[in-house]
Amino acid sequence: MVNPKSVRPGEVWLARLDPPVVSETRKTRPCVVISPPEMHDVLRTVIVAPMTTRNQPAPFRIPLRFSGKDGLILLDQMRAIDKLRLIKRLGAVTAATLKTTLAALAETFAE
Repeated sequence: MVNPKSVRPGEVWLARLDPPVVSETRKTRPCVVISPPEMHDVLRTVIVAPMTTRNQPAPFRIPLRFSGKDGLILLDQMRAIDKLRLIKRLGAVTAATLKTTLAALAETFAE
């Protein structure tokens, strides 16, 4: 199991997302951790947003370049997963990308 204290916002982890239901993102893919450390230190779950290189841009999809590929962070597909679904750490998004991602979430859920 992943050490709870080793998971941090902005990190990219390879995660098993199967089995999906209908239109959910499927398979094992990179995901960005978007939940705060206060959650990871006490819970077995982490909130992630899957990444893709094959999708259409939208206001709730954050463009990025990671591992030499252009892609999107799919905020419309974020979910809480058990840390047992995390396979390995692949790196982290830039501070600017994390800031943009968190700002988009704040705007989405603001009153």
